[in-house]
Amino acid sequence: MSTVPELFASKVFDDRVMKERLPSEVYKSLHETIAEGKELNLSVANAVAKAMCAWATENGATHFTHWFQPLTGITAEKHDSFISPTPEGRVIMEFSGKELIKGEPDASSFPSGGLRATFEARGYTAWDPTSYAFIKDNTLCIPTAFCSYGGEALDKKTPLLRSMEALNRQALRILKLFGNESVKRVTTSVGPEQEYFLIDRAVYEKRRDLVYTGRTLFGAKPPKGQELDDHYFGSIKPRVQAYMCELNEELWKLGILAKTEHNEVAPAQHELAPIYSTTNVATDHNQLTMEIMRRVAAKHGLVCLLHEKPFAGVNGSGKHNNWSIATDKGENLLSPGKTPFENAQFLTFLVATIKAVDEYQGLLRLSVATAGNDHRLGANEAPPAVISVFLGDELNAVLEAIESDTPYDGVERRRMRLGVDSLPSFTRDTTDRNRTSPFAFTGNKFEFRMVGSSNSIACANIMLNSAVADVLKGFADELEGAEDFDAALHELIRRTIKEHKRVIFNGNGYDDKWIAEAESRGLLNLKTTPEAMQLLIDPENVRMLTEEGVFSETEIRSRYEIQLENYVKTVRIEANTMLNMAKKEILPAVSAYAAHLAGALERKKTAVPGLTSEYDSATVEKLTALADEIYKAAEALEEKVASLDGIADITEEAYFIKDEIIPGMAALRAPADRAEMETAKEYWPFPTYGEILFSVK
Repeated sequence: MSTVPELFASKVFDDRVMKERLPSEVYKSLHETIAEGKELNLSVANAVAKAMCAWATENGATHFTHWFQPLTGITAEKHDSFISPTPEGRVIMEFSGKELIKGEPDASSFPSGGLRATFEARGYTAWDPTSYAFIKDNTLCIPTAFCSYGGEALDKKTPLLRSMEALNRQALRILKLFGNESVKRVTTSVGPEQEYFLIDRAVYEKRRDLVYTGRTLFGAKPPKGQELDDHYFGSIKPRVQAYMCELNEELWKLGILAKTEHNEVAPAQHELAPIYSTTNVATDHNQLTMEIMRRVAAKHGLVCLLHEKPFAGVNGSGKHNNWSIATDKGENLLSPGKTPFENAQFLTFLVATIKAVDEYQGLLRLSVATAGNDHRLGANEAPPAVISVFLGDELNAVLEAIESDTPYDGVERRRMRLGVDSLPSFTRDTTDRNRTSPFAFTGNKFEFRMVGSSNSIACANIMLNSAVADVLKGFADELEGAEDFDAALHELIRRTIKEHKRVIFNGNGYDDKWIAEAESRGLLNLKTTPEAMQLLIDPENVRMLTEEGVFSETEIRSRYEIQLENYVKTVRIEANTMLNMAKKEILPAVSAYAAHLAGALERKKTAVPGLTSEYDSATVEKLTALADEIYKAAEALEEKVASLDGIADITEEAYFIKDEIIPGMAALRAPADRAEMETAKEYWPFPTYGEILFSVK
């Protein structure tokens, strides 16, 4: 049996393998491409492809694929074999630099949001050499970007790489102002914590709502949920432990730094957390993680649910996006440091991030907007839909002292003049974590807690990188022309704090008083996806994203259309599933049980004249009334769903979903869940919440 060090990255064509198999000059050229973004020439690509093919086939691979992330939210791949015919009628295993660098999958069935006509099928994939190739299911997977025939991005990787380059470009300008000429590259790193549910496959297959939508559309509250807090960090059940063990092994083979595993708050809920890696690599790894979590679960007779809110009444699942900025020299730019130079630099990047979150709060909110996440945000189990920044009392006091130009009353009383005086020495964690904050500073990084469990982290990081890059650009423009850098920097930071402190909040984000206060501060409260998505096409946001080179205006419009289409389709599937379950399963079950009780009551009266049964008669009356209520709600919902066909505009359709369909679904669910509580177990047509949540022994 292999040890973990032997197992780790055994299926990855990583730096270790490249250094071993590539000629030194080829390795050096490729390394410069990866580290510094230099262009890769074809001769180097051919050498890399030859070595990659040899390594892959030695490890059992027979095919290769350009592995990309279209705007469907999942990954895509088209497999081609390595075989090439020989004149003797045999085959050889061959792979060229052209095949490595560029692929041509059919783009016609991927979402484009109007970027191309239906008949324009051609699309291109382009190798991302900064993310290592890997072997999955005997196929060499090459991480790539995906674009249309006209060059527009049809994926999530391309704008993510652009946003990373934008931040790199502006951060280097800032570092040069501090005299740091040796840094060649600044990158963002991410560690996405992944929450999920594990349930038994047998109960899953009996629930059409779980099969079709990934969440339960009906379900009464079980006698026991998460009230006792006995699942959180509790002892892991043997069946779950076996799953986690195999999951770790499969992730480690692919070089994914799975580090932490534990039970989460809700019954059947768990979490996996990786070590940080560069943002585009972390994004690739998280997509792989979600795929492998599902696959390994199936091998154990389980189902891994990644929906943000698979069960009402217990916590949903998020994906905490831990984000930081670092140089190629290993310096974390969000680490406070111990010298005046480091302090001033840290505060510059800190207040730039605060300003970015405030100015572009709408973009951050829409980056996590999905039909599933709408059920989770603001539900007193996850951050509210209002964006705010948590700094902790100590750092907040430092900023207040700078803003008011008064002595900081901390370790020692002294007036803080940036570039001259130093901050008090900060430890990694100077304050408690705030789990109610959407965007919390936790020592040397920010934790963006709003990302949904099924979301690609690309979207959140695209907007975060872009927003910070734009603010750093403004800072650099102002400081580069300053006669007195220290004085200009001090004034810039002081002014930034004053103008954007409204977004800083260190209290309880679940408190209704905070929501009211946030709105009085002018912060946005975008509760649903249609409301949030309007901000994507706001002129100021379009200006920023296009100026930073992250999106073209047509790409922005396409994503607006795609996101709303996805929202509409998702909820429409849910509504139709509800109608199907209500009419074909719930109503017949309720009616059958009511008829059973009515028949039993009549038989009792016949056997014992004058006998009455309060239970039988009252329950028959309740069930009959509930059946009528379910029927009427189903008819009303069906009528509303049918009316969607008459709405041509996607924005209008999304708002109709929000204002009419979703309330109609709630109106149907309420009497159905009450009927579940009145119907005998043997009559109820599918597993209950209690049976699902406690299905894994």
